[in-house]
Amino acid sequence: MFRRSPALADDRSGLEITYWESRDEELLKAGLPAMLRRFPMLVTAAVRLAWRASRADTAVALGGNLAAGVFTAFGLLATSDVLASLFAAGPTPGRVRAALPALALVGAAAALRGALLAAAGWAQARLKPQVERQAETRLFELTTRVELTAFDDHEFHNAMRRARDNGVPDTATVVEMTVSALTGAVGLAAPAVALGLLHPVLMPLLLVTAVPAGWAALRTARLRYAAFYRLSAARRRKFMLSDLMAERQPAAEVRAFTLRGFLLGEYDRVAELEQRVQLDVARRQTGAKAAGDLLTGAATVAVYAALGGLLAGGVIPLSVAGAAVLAIRAGQSSLAACVLSLNKLYEAGLYFGDYLNFRALAAERLPPPDGAAPPAGDFRRVTAEGVTFRYPGAATPALTDVSVTVRRGEVIALVGENGSGKTTLAKLLAGLYRPDSGTIRWDDADLAGLDGDALRRRVAVIAQDHTRWPLTVRENIVMGRPLDEDRLATAAAAAGADRVVEELPDGYDALLDRRFRGGHDLSGGQWQRVAAARGFYRDAALVIFDEPTSALDARAEHALFERIRRHADGRTVVLITHRLASVRFADRIYVLDRGRVAESGGHADLLAADGLYAELYRLQASAFQPDPQEVA
Repeated sequence: MFRRSPALADDRSGLEITYWESRDEELLKAGLPAMLRRFPMLVTAAVRLAWRASRADTAVALGGNLAAGVFTAFGLLATSDVLASLFAAGPTPGRVRAALPALALVGAAAALRGALLAAAGWAQARLKPQVERQAETRLFELTTRVELTAFDDHEFHNAMRRARDNGVPDTATVVEMTVSALTGAVGLAAPAVALGLLHPVLMPLLLVTAVPAGWAALRTARLRYAAFYRLSAARRRKFMLSDLMAERQPAAEVRAFTLRGFLLGEYDRVAELEQRVQLDVARRQTGAKAAGDLLTGAATVAVYAALGGLLAGGVIPLSVAGAAVLAIRAGQSSLAACVLSLNKLYEAGLYFGDYLNFRALAAERLPPPDGAAPPAGDFRRVTAEGVTFRYPGAATPALTDVSVTVRRGEVIALVGENGSGKTTLAKLLAGLYRPDSGTIRWDDADLAGLDGDALRRRVAVIAQDHTRWPLTVRENIVMGRPLDEDRLATAAAAAGADRVVEELPDGYDALLDRRFRGGHDLSGGQWQRVAAARGFYRDAALVIFDEPTSALDARAEHALFERIRRHADGRTVVLITHRLASVRFADRIYVLDRGRVAESGGHADLLAADGLYAELYRLQASAFQPDPQEVA
């Protein structure tokens, strides 16, 4: 949530700088020299990326623009010949006939230039989706393979978000702006070369008129980005307020707490700041453009005066002066386009660098590629021996020297207070995490040396915070495995999800997301039944249920625990729950306390030991005992 600022005048007030703003200050302070120094690296990386996406389109996009520049220069030189013929002495019809061959060359050069630019533009448009697809695919290939602990690392997570939200879209922008910058550079070089060929003294005149236009383009771009930088926090606040006023989830509380006036007032304050900044930037941009136009006009007058002096002195003929005017005009627009492309290329390049850096970082967090296959057949036991595990950045370990044994066909319960390490231990047993020390074995095979994907195909984990996939009921249960209608029906019945399906008009084909047309929403308890059916459908050797009944009523909870007990026949179940009355049937109960195993044994043995389990059990049982005063 945001901190309220009375004045809202501070351009960065209200919210902490987040991962997507990490490059803002660098972008704000960057000037043209910094952009030019970075340009070779960006061009190389962009061309390499585009080449991998499509060699043909890359060749056409770059080659077409380069060839178009050649025909631009050729057309300007041919224009000089046309003007020379038209300004020559003699009758007008004769001068026109003499100019026709050169005029044909000008037309042919213009036509070829247009065709080449059209082909290059078409290839460039084709490159954009191909580059974006390749960048996204390579990113998600990494994010779906890295060790799960990577997502518990704040720095890794922020790097991933930067790469996904900014880096991936800007990979295509880098390619696009590279081509645009090269196009502008070629567009500037072509008239410069033409002027040099017409007469060496004419080349400096191009810079005299082009520099003011380039300065104005860079200045307006800097002002536009400065406004974006000033308003970035305010805009995020505005987006959050708009979500609070227009989304379904907070709608009930907005009305229940009569927040309409407060939210509208806060929104108006932010919108007023945004409007004020935008109007100020529009004024300053207009001033910069006017100054650029004024300087360009003054430079143009100076250039025309210089051309007049060269004509008067007989240094250049009138035809060359006319061609020089056309070349200078072409160079002005090309330089302005090139500066704008460089500005955008530099910005996109920073985020493209984040994308490349994340790929390198993620490659370091990949599991070993040569893991062995898990032992064939069902395991006899899963053991954790002296396991210690600490989350990245955590001050204390989540588990310390934990040892547990899970035998085939047993129901094992992990209980304890919040934060005791139950879920972490379950994820270690499932191979989702690797211990910092100690070992976890399936029979005699150390999980650290096994192929993770092959192992997890034999495990079903129903997490407490299970994902509510925006898919059909069938897809939510099958979860990518081969469809077996009989097994689907059995799994749904075992979890009680068949009753949920019966209430939906489309049955198993019902889409479980109200954001889509025809979609449906489920209650927390209904979702929990669907999630439990995933575990039953997977038919795995090891099934882990993490708080499977937290959203169920008492009757449904009792029924689901009975089904889990029946489902455990021949399988191994690890059950995590705070409902101690429901774990009495477990073969063995491990009581965790602050990351350590405090007690273990059967329900009766633990009650007799009168330790932590007995204390927690009595606390829960007391809630169902009548108050003596009420009875009296």
